[in-house]
Amino acid sequence: MAGRDIKASLTRRHMLASTVSFLAMAASSGAGARVIAGGVPWAPNAASPPIPVVPGGWLFLTGPEAATIEAIVERLIPADELGPSGKDAGCAVFIDRQLAGPYGGAEMLYMRPPFVKVAPEFGIQSELPPAAQYRVGLKALDTYCRTSFSKPFADLPPAQRDEVLTALEKGGITLDGIEARAFFNLVHQNTMEGFFADPIYGGNRDMAGWKLIGFPGARYDYRDHIDKPNQPYPLPPVGLQGRPGWTPAR
Repeated sequence: MAGRDIKASLTRRHMLASTVSFLAMAASSGAGARVIAGGVPWAPNAASPPIPVVPGGWLFLTGPEAATIEAIVERLIPADELGPSGKDAGCAVFIDRQLAGPYGGAEMLYMRPPFVKVAPEFGIQSELPPAAQYRVGLKALDTYCRTSFSKPFADLPPAQRDEVLTALEKGGITLDGIEARAFFNLVHQNTMEGFFADPIYGGNRDMAGWKLIGFPGARYDYRDHIDKPNQPYPLPPVGLQGRPGWTPAR
């Protein structure tokens, strides 16, 4: 036991001596160490806070492209007694602003090859970032509709729009430059995101999506309701900006 204690003591002594030596070397080498006291060493909101969407015009989509997207989201989420359509809820505005930002350029996505054909649940396997996928897909969709119906998608009656979207979803038609089913999944995913994201990003206008599912939003304090399980939350939803969404002017 005594030998074990001596060995442990030597080991600890060696470790402490090594640590002191390392700190002394670091201090003398100009490593730039500094003592921080009295506050945090960074500015508030330095971690890429959300930038509120500014109403007015399209930032990425052209006029015809925007008309097509509005027509698509209006059919993916049609208006009914429960709430507005995807168009009226601002889903097209949300998509436009996302495509004009880091998401559209795939700045935070892994975009290295190889690109292989896989099941749709694995996402689009393409060297094109989302913005380019939309540009190619919308052009191909316009060509398909003009060839098949002599009209762009936005000018089709609701029944024909649904017919085209169903064919896209099932991969029943061919689009130039992009796989139809993958393109549908991309637009469908972004539409759902626009309907339920915080209004600060341009969609979920007047918090219609949150009201539909009873989501309270970004309220900071729920202590008055923790002990009330299975009871509806009585307060209206609150966004990151603390107010209902705006109506963009175009």
